[in-house]
Amino acid sequence: MFRRKIVHELEAWKSDTGKKKALVIKGLRQIGKTRSVKAFAEENYENVVYIDFKTNTSAKQVFASDLVVDRITVDLSALMPNVHFVPGKTCIIFDEIQECSGARASIKPFMEDGRYDVICTGSLLGIKGYNKKSGKGIPVGFERTVYMKPMDFEEFLWAKGISEDVIENIKEHYRTRTPVSDAVHTAMLRYFREYICVGGLPYIVDRFVSTNDMNVVYREQRDIIEEYKDDFGKHLNENEEEEVDLALLARINRVFDSIPAQLAKENKKFVYSKLEKKGRSENYQAAIQWLYDAGLINICYNLNAIDEPLEGNKIDNIFKLYMQDSGLFVAMLEKGSAGKILSGDMGMYKGAIYENIVADCFSKQDRPLFYFHKDSGLEIDFITKENDEVTLIEVKATTGNTKSAKTVLKNKDVYHAEKCIKLSENNIGIADNVITIPYYLAFMME
Repeated sequence: MFRRKIVHELEAWKSDTGKKKALVIKGLRQIGKTRSVKAFAEENYENVVYIDFKTNTSAKQVFASDLVVDRITVDLSALMPNVHFVPGKTCIIFDEIQECSGARASIKPFMEDGRYDVICTGSLLGIKGYNKKSGKGIPVGFERTVYMKPMDFEEFLWAKGISEDVIENIKEHYRTRTPVSDAVHTAMLRYFREYICVGGLPYIVDRFVSTNDMNVVYREQRDIIEEYKDDFGKHLNENEEEEVDLALLARINRVFDSIPAQLAKENKKFVYSKLEKKGRSENYQAAIQWLYDAGLINICYNLNAIDEPLEGNKIDNIFKLYMQDSGLFVAMLEKGSAGKILSGDMGMYKGAIYENIVADCFSKQDRPLFYFHKDSGLEIDFITKENDEVTLIEVKATTGNTKSAKTVLKNKDVYHAEKCIKLSENNIGIADNVITIPYYLAFMME
C-alpha cells in the first residue's frame, strides 16, 4: 500500500481531546480512501468493524428502523459473526456511506453514545449525500469532514521508492532558494513528466510502477474516465424512483468532454459556444457546479484587480476549467500524448498541460485558483499567496519570459503584487523580483 498524507488528518482526528466527532472522508472513487482508512484503523484499534454499503445490501436493513446504538451493534454482530464491539477499542468504518442514508443519520447517536469511533468514506458524497425521500438528515455538529484528493507529486515519489533523503534535499534547496544539482534536477524533471502522464489515482500509479508500460496506464485511465461518466447518470438520480434529468446529464457530458479543447485555445477562458452554437451560461452553470462538487474539475476565476482579498475580486462568470487529475486530462487528449510529453514534444497542448498540472497541484494544497487577464493582452497564469504575500505565478512550458509579470510588478500603484514565481524546466534562481522554480517543487509552496 502507498504512503499517503491523509494519515496526518486521521492521526489528528484520533488524538483530538475535544468533542468527539465521526470523521467523514469525501472524494472521488479510485483515490485510495478505503485502503488508507482500513490501514489506519487496523494499526490503531484492537477491533475494526468494516461495512461497505455498496456491496453489503443486508447491512442497509440494520439502519432502516430506529437508530438505537445497542440494537445496531447487536444486529451487525449477528450479520457479521467475526466482528466485536469493545467500548473504547473499536473503530467502525462506514464505506460508501452515501448508499445508506440511515447509516449517515446514525452518526449522531453513535457520537452521543461515545463508546465507538466512526470513520465514513463517500464517493461523490457531496452530490448524492443520501436519498431525499427516505433520508433521516445529516448529523450536523457530529461530523468532521476531510476532502481526500489524488496523490500529489511527493506521494508519487514515495510510490516510486525515491529516497526520503533525496526528497528532503530538494526541499532544502527550495527553502534556501539555491539550485538543485544537475543530476537530481534532470531526474526530477523526468519523474515530474511521468507524474503528469500517470496522475495521482493510486490504482493507476500502481499499474505504472508495476509495469512501466504507458499503454497499460492509458487503457486503465480510459476505463476510469468511462466509469466516471457512467456515474454522472447514476448520481443524478438521487431518488431512485425518479427519472434522470437527461438535459442536465447531456450538459455535464458536454462540459467534461470540452475541457481539452477549451484549454487548447490561446485564451483558455471557458467559452459556452464551444459546447453548442448558442450556448448560454445559465444553461450550463448547474453542469459545471456538478462536476466541481464531484471533485472532477477545478475552477480558476479571473480577477478584476490584483489586490486583497483575492476572493472578493474574482469575476464569477469569467473562469477557466482544469481537470482535477492530470493523468486523466492527458488520457483525454489524442492517443500517444503521454509519449510526446515524456519526450518534451507536446505540440499545441503544451501550455494547457502545464497549467493543468499546476492548477492540480494548487488544488491539492487547498489553494483557491485565480488568474488575471486584460483585453490588452496582459495575462498572469495564476494569482495566489505565498508566505502571506500576493504572488504572481507564471507557468512556462519550456523556459519563456515573464513580460506580463514584469509589467505588473513595475506598476505597484495599480497592481498590488509583491513578487513573481516562474515555474518552468529551469533550475532554482532569482532575478529582480522573479523567482524561478522547477515544476517539481510546486508542491513545496507554502
